Amino acid sequence: MPIETHNLTGGYGNQQIVKDINITIAKGEWLSLVGANGSGKTTLLKLLSRLIKPQQGTVLLDGKAIHTQPSKVVAQKLAFLPQQQTIPTGLTVEQLVSLGRTSHQAWWQWELNTEDRSKVEMALQLTQMENFRDRTIEKLSGGERQRAFLALAIAQNPQTLLLDEPTTYLDIRYQLELLELLKKLNQQQYLTI
Repeated sequence: MPIETHNLTGGYGNQQIVKDINITIAKGEWLSLVGANGSGKTTLLKLLSRLIKPQQGTVLLDGKAIHTQPSKVVAQKLAFLPQQQTIPTGLTVEQLVSLGRTSHQAWWQWELNTEDRSKVEMALQLTQMENFRDRTIEKLSGGERQRAFLALAIAQNPQTLLLDEPTTYLDIRYQLELLELLKKLNQQQYLTI
């Protein structure tokens, strides 16, 4: 199983936001969380992606505790697209998306190899960001930024993709296209979403 939780409890400081969550997400499964604002959806995703440490319980990624695995290993298996991203200044779309290949490179490797370039190009095409490759992130609209960060996540070539409100800032056309793209990745590549 790509992701399992056992009695997962977590939040911020001493405050528990989610409590005793037990889920199993199978390879290729698409799980959607629905709930009111402030109900803990984002907190749960942050716990699953190890952005915050559980107060109790465990998160397993491929059967191993996620917090004990090296960051590089986790990044090769799991990508997280948060609701709001930190916008790096001066970085082009292509440079941002190329960062998705970092976990697949040796520490001393600075240049992308042929496979890395292919994954970056595929991610730019899938998200329809090829024509924006030389534009800096801060000059993009909200929807374009969202697509650029999705391209970054896709370039990681993860087995599991966690998305926090991925259609935020997208107009209706891109919302539908994004959902179709995710459906395609889910069905054709068995990407767990």
